[in-house]
Amino acid sequence: MSDTRVLFAGTPEFALASLQALTDAGIVPLAVLTQPDRPAGRGKRLTASPVKQFALDQGIDVLQPATLKDPQVVAQIAAFEPDILVVAAYGLILPQSVLDIPSKGCLNVHASLLPRWRGASPIQAAILAGDEEAGVSLMAMTAGLDCGPVYIEEAVAIGAEETAGELHDRLAALGGELLVRHFDAIVSDALDAVEQDDSRATYAGKISKQDARLDWQEPAEALHRRVRAYNPVPGAFFLLDDTPIKCWRAGVVVGAPGTAAGEVVSAGRDGIVVACGRDALRLDSLQRPGKRPVTAGEFAAAVAMIGRRLS
Repeated sequence: MSDTRVLFAGTPEFALASLQALTDAGIVPLAVLTQPDRPAGRGKRLTASPVKQFALDQGIDVLQPATLKDPQVVAQIAAFEPDILVVAAYGLILPQSVLDIPSKGCLNVHASLLPRWRGASPIQAAILAGDEEAGVSLMAMTAGLDCGPVYIEEAVAIGAEETAGELHDRLAALGGELLVRHFDAIVSDALDAVEQDDSRATYAGKISKQDARLDWQEPAEALHRRVRAYNPVPGAFFLLDDTPIKCWRAGVVVGAPGTAAGEVVSAGRDGIVVACGRDALRLDSLQRPGKRPVTAGEFAAAVAMIGRRLS
């Protein structure tokens, strides 16, 4: 439906994939809503979101309200007279006054198989929980948190070594594909949305840096999932003599190492092996603050590690 009046709301790379898919299909939004520019990089320079950068390149109007509760902002959105508002990882909660504007409602591209992993970090949550699959849901938005009826969802298997960044890229692309494939059916009311089973709902909250700290009392399998879940952001880490060391890749070594949790059992070209609450974790890629990532073998060649206690 090329004549459908569309608004788009999104901010990071995940949202960009959906916006690009729409424009590639000839469904060009009247305007894009995205979060205000934020400081980024070492210089903390104000930086436009990926969605904003793309929209400007395409000549699409950009709105960057700090809040959607301002009546003037609501009136500005309403002035576009949209049929539908497509939302993907926008980052602001849509109040009822905005949800009520589009004649066909608001459609959310969410990176989980709802009702599992409602909330801000579904990709990381799926990996942390050891889920065998993740996916994307197209959901009709309501006032609650990711609790609206679902039009369609599609699952993908999570790889045994797959990181959140890698899974993110696959789900972002899938979200764009699903959005374009089912857009006309949703707008024309040819596709029914099914209410979620709230009794099966789980939630994925916002991530803090401290969430990514490795606790050596945990089983190695859980720590392996933590390394994968927080790659690339914020990066799993541990302390070596009070210095935070990020771990980007790791593996599980099955068997009881016979030493206290957190003690380095071995270190060499094949990695640094650390005792855990159960089994051991092999560290494969590490990074000191302000330095580039190196293999654990390179790290061990520069720092005596065997017998050291990590915290």
